[in-house]
Amino acid sequence: MTGFAEGENVTLDLLKKKMADFAKERDWDQFHSPRNLLLALVGEVGELSEIFQWKGEVPKGLPDWKEEEKEHLGEELSDVLLYLVRLSDICGVDLGKAALRKVELNAIKYPVSQKQSETTTTTTTATNEEIAQLG
Repeated sequence: MTGFAEGENVTLDLLKKKMADFAKERDWDQFHSPRNLLLALVGEVGELSEIFQWKGEVPKGLPDWKEEEKEHLGEELSDVLLYLVRLSDICGVDLGKAALRKVELNAIKYPVSQKQSETTTTTTTATNEEIAQLG
């Protein structure tokens, strides 16, 4: 049903092309403005949140979840991913490169040598310094 061989890698570029083709075939490009896609993405994040809403803290791997619940989670995660990929495409942002850059920036902001308790203090201090420079 997916048109992919088992074990084939799924890339952001492949998803971007699939989403662009999907929208074009249905003449939906006219509706895919950045604003509309963002609002659709927010709606999907809401649906994803509903899955966890009353479950309390959930352990990694979801060991107590039924297979149907995990499948539903996968569908909602996919909706979020697909809208995010489509939004980045429409905005002309290379999502893969942007994400890698963000990881690099986070590595600088939160160095390995920094302990968890230091992270909050350092981040707050940096933020206060940035605010002072703006004022």
